[in-house]
Formats: sequence, structure tokens, C-alpha cells
Amino acid sequence: MGWYSASLSKLSENAMDYGYVIAGFAVGWLVGVTGVGGGSLMTPILLLLFNVKAAVAVGTDLLYASITKSVGILAHGKLGNIDWRIVGWLAAGSLPAAALTTVFLHQIGTASGTVVQGIKFWLGVALLLTSVSVLFRHELMRLNKNEHLVPHRYVPAATVLLGLILGFLVTLTSVGAGALGVTALLILYPKISVNKIVGSDVAHAVPLTLVAGLGHASLGTVDYGLLGKLLLGSIPGIWIGSHMTTKFSEQWVRNLLALILVYVGQKLAFPELPQVLGLAVLLSIALLKHWLDKRLAGSK
Repeated sequence: MGWYSASLSKLSENAMDYGYVIAGFAVGWLVGVTGVGGGSLMTPILLLLFNVKAAVAVGTDLLYASITKSVGILAHGKLGNIDWRIVGWLAAGSLPAAALTTVFLHQIGTASGTVVQGIKFWLGVALLLTSVSVLFRHELMRLNKNEHLVPHRYVPAATVLLGLILGFLVTLTSVGAGALGVTALLILYPKISVNKIVGSDVAHAVPLTLVAGLGHASLGTVDYGLLGKLLLGSIPGIWIGSHMTTKFSEQWVRNLLALILVYVGQKLAFPELPQVLGLAVLLSIALLKHWLDKRLAGSK
């Protein structure tokens, strides 16, 4: 019976390895098609589908993000789509915040129940904020064009503050450096092109995820074997997805993905919330999005 148990264990381990590669491919493909940040997809998958420990899921995803986004910074740099002034202001807030958050995690221990629950709560909050930024980005941009939400003289300080918030969220949850950061920057810098905002956000995300990831590595919360399997699937996934954007309604895919993130986010942040109420919130957001889209289309 010993050999039988060993065979089953080996088979299960191989299946899990293939599962990680497939998950990496699926997330890479979705990132390529929609542009939604991989952190908002990968960390919940590792946490909820593969039962990876919360801190390990975050730490591994951070190094995964720093590697995949490094390719993006080279592309944006060649096209001149990076405003290094914005990157510098963001980093002035985010890098110290990432270091302090790492020290905090080290002090209380990543295995403690408080940290695990804290990661799940803030991950849920970050997913909710990300989904709202994806769903209502155009509405926020339109509102900001009519009336600047942040006076010009406060923009540099607001950018540093944004970096500080992102540094905390990204280090604790691995989520926030993508869609959430882009939407906030579009509000702060409405006269700068979307391509330059996206390029600056990617350029900032690389050092942030690297510093936060190395911080997690110092805590022992990075699984390098898992990281390799995720990269093995995601790199071809991103390439294939980026070449299929013309075959899909990108906006519909983004909206569907954002609604899924709303549901996952509220389940992580508020697990005691009744499922009926959670579905009602999801339906309300979907109806609001539909109503705003119709109103925006009618005003053109």
C-alpha cells in the first residue's frame, strides 16, 4: 500500500503543477486581452483555488509582477510613454511605505491570524477599488474634465500620497499598482495622454513590486518553484492575449472581469456578508454601470 499512496501523492503533485501553469496562462491571457493588472487576478486565484497561504500568495505574486512588468517598462520607454517626474513622486511615497509595511509584517509575523485576516480584508478592499476603477474610469475622467477634482498646486503632494497608499496596498495584497493606480493618475493628470499615464504607472510598478517582493523574500514568503510555474504559463498567455484584442469586445471582457472582482472582493473583505446581499450589491453595480453607459451614449 505504501507504493500506492506514494503514486497517488506524486500524481496529485503533478496535477497541482499543471494547475499552476494553466492558471498562469489564463491570467496572462486576460492581462493581454484586457490590460487589467495581474495582481488583482493571480493573488485571489492562488488564495481561493489553490489554498496557498495568504502571505506566500502575495509575496510570490509580487516577484511575478516585477518580472512581467519589466518587459512593459522597456516597451513604454522606447515609445517615450514614461513621465519620470510622476514616477519619482509616486516612488517617494510608495517605496518607504513598502519598506515600513514589510517591517510591520516582520514584527507581528506573517503566520499570525491577525496578519492572515488583515491580508484577506485589505485584498478584498483593493479588489473592490480596482473593480470600481475599471468599471467607472470613463465616467470619472469625464467628470474630471468638466471640473478638476484636485487643484493643480496640490497635484505633486497628492501624487506622493497616492504612492504611499499604493505602497501599503501592494506590499500587503499585491493589488493596486495596475488599474487602480492608472485611474487615480488619470484624475490627477487629465491633460496627460492615457498612453503616458499607463507607461508611467508601469515604470513605477516595477521598483515597487520588486522592493515589496524582496521584502517578502526576506520574510520567507516567496515560493520560487511556484513563481517559475506561473511564469511558464503567463509569458505565452500575455503574448497570445495581446494578439487577440481585435477578436473580443475588450470593454465587455473588462466589465465582466470587474464584476467578478466585486464579488470576490466583498467575499474576502466581508466574509460574514449574506450571499443574497452580496449578489444584490453586484446586481446594483451592474445596473448602475448599464445606466451610466446609456446616459453617456445618449449625450454624445
